[in-house]
Amino acid sequence: MLLVCHARPARELLKFEVPVTLRSLTVTLLTLFLAGHLCAQKKNKKDLEPKTQVLVPLPDPPDAVVAETARLSFQVSPLSNKGLLTPQIREALKALLRDNHGAQIVKLRAFVAGSGDLRRVQTIVAEEFTDRKLAMPAISTIQVGALPMVGAQVVIEATSVEKRVVNPGPLVFVPGYAEKGVAEALAVLRGRTEGREMLRVTCFLSSLDEATSLRTASATAFPGVALDIVQAQRQSLEPFASCEGVARFQDPKGRIMISGNIAGIVGLPKIVMTGTKLVFRDEDADIRLAYQRVAKAMEPLGASFKDVFWNGIYPLTRPVGTKIYNLREEFVGPFRAGNAAQVLFEGLPSTDATAAIELMAAAP
Repeated sequence: MLLVCHARPARELLKFEVPVTLRSLTVTLLTLFLAGHLCAQKKNKKDLEPKTQVLVPLPDPPDAVVAETARLSFQVSPLSNKGLLTPQIREALKALLRDNHGAQIVKLRAFVAGSGDLRRVQTIVAEEFTDRKLAMPAISTIQVGALPMVGAQVVIEATSVEKRVVNPGPLVFVPGYAEKGVAEALAVLRGRTEGREMLRVTCFLSSLDEATSLRTASATAFPGVALDIVQAQRQSLEPFASCEGVARFQDPKGRIMISGNIAGIVGLPKIVMTGTKLVFRDEDADIRLAYQRVAKAMEPLGASFKDVFWNGIYPLTRPVGTKIYNLREEFVGPFRAGNAAQVLFEGLPSTDATAAIELMAAAP
């Protein structure tokens, strides 16, 4: 049998094979393009993955601050029983920042009741002030027995610098001494500030049974004053009431500083306020070390022991309080206003601490 193969014309072959080659090439190029596009997407997706975040450390409060005396104002946060310690601290700070109308807070003194961690005060202050881009204030944190509202765990006192002059005359810082009752404590405070406008009053009580009568009597004696009431310890051996305060002269004359056990009168342009420095253990050397640390805090601001007009003492036991009161003469002299260590407190931010010390001094 004869097998005959017919050759196709070249033009017909080209008509058939060329399209197939172009189609394959197109498919190949499209495949490569899609593969490259997918790789690019994966790379971009990888590049856009969030990096591990590093927490920025919160700022520490300054050891001491300096402020213009003529522009100082004083506030007390409202009490709240909503939530535990953390939300109450935040609420107290927001209230202070709202009510002082933009004035710069330079010093906070927090009294914490209950079993919450006192170190939360500094942490939350740092968070709130950092979020608002505000400078950190000096901080004193003291644990007390109770506050005059069921469920309330914190009350915070603020010292602020106003945008304008609010004190035409000198300020008077009056220490509190333990009296038998509320009436006697207020009478002593009123006698030491006769003719002056009270700005803030802080009363430490052995029992909150007299808190209501104290509010009424304080409103009568000092209208419009910012009042703070705390029970210093859960249990006290003897009943007492101790009220300290700050008042202002209306007479702008005089630029003086008189310090004594009755009051510290400040008519100087600026004052230095420190945060608390803790005393550990109860030896004389431990107390001296705390005073030396406070002096180191004041030194960069130009103040020294000779400029001190107020010495705040927060002991946890009577023997430590007595030692501090006696040893302070080595540093600030025998006639410096401040509490007389007659009031004992419940606790401090460190469980090893036995007392805390803070100072106020005239700035150069």
